[in-house]
Amino acid sequence: MPLRERELGMWLEALELLERAERLQRRFFQPRAGGRRRAAWEPPVDVVETEGELWVLVALPGVEPGEVEVGVADGTLVVAGERRLPPALRRGHFHRLEIPHGRFERRIELPAGGYELRVRELVNGCLVLGLRRRW
Repeated sequence: MPLRERELGMWLEALELLERAERLQRRFFQPRAGGRRRAAWEPPVDVVETEGELWVLVALPGVEPGEVEVGVADGTLVVAGERRLPPALRRGHFHRLEIPHGRFERRIELPAGGYELRVRELVNGCLVLGLRRRW
């Protein structure tokens, strides 16, 4: 088989894989039906430990501060809530939906020790949590 035909075949296979990945992503982020909904997605987080403190950044684009619940129990930090689509977008036809919406929950195991939540701010689409280690 000539080189040109092999390259074309590889490109076609790559495009097919990309299309399949997009279909899976669309199916994964579809809203769930039912009463109390389970979490549909997990936001990405950064966890940084400094001397005596633990800082957690949770990426929550488009989430209102009142839609976020934060709790610490049994060595686990739980961040939960919902990202709602603006009303004007709910009637639209989606061509691409990459930022997840709906109910979210993220559980983060904390390093050993007790912690208390000292800082909670929503800055530039990120929830910034500062936890102080209780000695």
